[in-house]
Parts: sequence; structure tokens; C-alpha cells
Amino acid sequence: MVKLADVARHAGVSSSTVSYALSGKRPISDETRLRIERAITDLGYHPNAGARALAGKRSHIIALVVPLHPEVHVPTMMEIAIAVTVAAREHGYDVLLLTNDEGPEGVRRVAATGLADGVILMDVRLDDDRIPVLRAQDIPAALIGLPDDPAGLSCVDHDFATAGALCADHLADLGHRDIAFIGYSSGVYQRHAGYAERTLNGFRTRAEQRALRFLHRPCEGTYESTAGTLARILADRPDTTGFVVQNEAAIGPLLSLLRASGRTVPEDTSVIAICPDTMAEQHSPRLTSVSGPRKDLGQVAVDQVMARIAATAAGDEPEARLLLMPPELVVRESTAPAPHRS
Repeated sequence: MVKLADVARHAGVSSSTVSYALSGKRPISDETRLRIERAITDLGYHPNAGARALAGKRSHIIALVVPLHPEVHVPTMMEIAIAVTVAAREHGYDVLLLTNDEGPEGVRRVAATGLADGVILMDVRLDDDRIPVLRAQDIPAALIGLPDDPAGLSCVDHDFATAGALCADHLADLGHRDIAFIGYSSGVYQRHAGYAERTLNGFRTRAEQRALRFLHRPCEGTYESTAGTLARILADRPDTTGFVVQNEAAIGPLLSLLRASGRTVPEDTSVIAICPDTMAEQHSPRLTSVSGPRKDLGQVAVDQVMARIAATAAGDEPEARLLLMPPELVVRESTAPAPHRS
């Protein structure tokens, strides 16, 4: 790895002179500055935010890191990404979209090259290994998601734990006692995606408080995998009358499979989905759903990272901010009182 001292030797100056050129704290002659710039280019040195100081201006770019895993619902992620782009333009910023799952190295690369003034991370895991890099690189950043340790960070997310609890309460209030939670694929839980685990934990805690019998089954979301998931649920709990679905891809197949099995929604079986309102309205029957304002996530994340960029430029300590947006339950046609059991 190229160090500042290597740049100094290549340029024929002292390390402190390179440091002054990068920080702009002391005047450097044009000739010396040119030699340092050439040395940085020749050696491939990444001076982090100093590259912007050397250029004398910001990049006016925000890097949006959106790892598109196979199990991720891309339309939802892109809706948030578009909201980020629109909000950034209001601040005079463009967005650099990074979709490869490069992990910590991708964040380190963005921070080291100085291509972006700030970073917004999506698909945040509870134990996200990108966060230590953000802290070490000291680049202004905001998270759309909530890690286990948000200390010193700016984060915005839906209150997924409350979303899970709302689902349990709604079905319990309707008299359902045997409920199945159909979640994302097992890979989502294995990588500790915050949105999945927090929802499940919120549902589980409230279900236990309401004395519900429940089970959780991961699902890939294809018709075949949903059919297998439903078959296992009914084999294990044949009296199941309520379904909570937090897997957008599995909603359509589940409704079709319930109809094929002779179970009418909502007379025999109630279904509540954690999904956007637009998706809930598209199904027949229209789905009772729990959702939050996805566009607001992008707006808030941009506001947070812009505040940190401004604080860093002024030499101030960026303020940590955490905002959990409350979910909303909308009752439609897919839930009803539990059927009477003789």
C-alpha cells in the first residue's frame, strides 16, 4: 500500500510538505504542488478527503451503496434509490450508485479516492462490517437501516419492530390464535439483515405477549418454494388461520395457493402483508398491510449526510442522528375475524 512518505520521496519533498499540500493548511508553490500531484498519480496514492483539498473544491457527489443480493426485492430498493437521487439534486449533488456487494472494501475505496463527499449505506446488517470502515475513514455518512451499535452514526429506518408487533396485534384482536409468519429466504437471516430480524423479533415478542401460537418459516418467494412453505406450515399447524407475509415475492403465490387449497381469504384465512400500499392494492382481495414512507427514507438520509458534510467542512463534530419512522396499518379486504372452530 502506497504511503504518504512514498509520495514525498517520489516528488523529492518532505512528508510534511505533502501533508500541507493535501490539507491546504500552508501555501505551497505551484511547482511543488505539481510534483506532488504527479507523484500521487504515478504511485496511485489515495489521500482520502485530502484529494478534494488538493483540488480546492468538493466533488458534489454522494455515493449510494446498494448491494443487490439475489433475495433483495429490487423495486423497493430502487424506489428508495430514486428518492435519494431526487433529494440530492435539491442540494446540488449527484449520486454515484454502487450495486456490487464489495463490503468494507467498496466503502474503503470510495472514501480513499475522494470521489464522493459523503456516503449513504443501504441494506444495513445488525453486525455490518462496513461500519468500522466508515468510522476509520471518517467520511460523512448516513445509514438507511439500523445496526446493533449506532453510536456516533446518522441513521434512518422504518420501525420494523413495531411493524411486526402491529401485525400480531391486528390478528390477535380479530380472534386468530394460530399464526404463521412467512419471511424472507434463509440467506437474509443468515446475514443478519436488520429489516428482517427486527420485524421478526417485534412480531415474536408481541405474539408471545398475546398468547398466540405462531411459527416462522423462511421462503425463497418463488411459487414452488411458497408451495413448499405453505405445505409445511399446514402440516405442522393445521389450525393456522392467520398469515403474516414479509416477503413481497411470496404474496401472490400464497394467495393463489390458498385459493387452490379451498381456503377463502378472508373468510377462512386472514393475510396481512408488510409491503408498500401500492402493492397491497394490486392483489385480490386487496391486502391489509403495514408499510412506511419509503420516499421519506431517501430524503432524510440525504439531509443527514449533508449535515455531516457541512459539519466536517466547518471543522465541527458531526451530530449523531437516529430516526425511526412509525409504520402504518391499513385494514383492507384480506383480514377478518377468525373462523369459528367446532
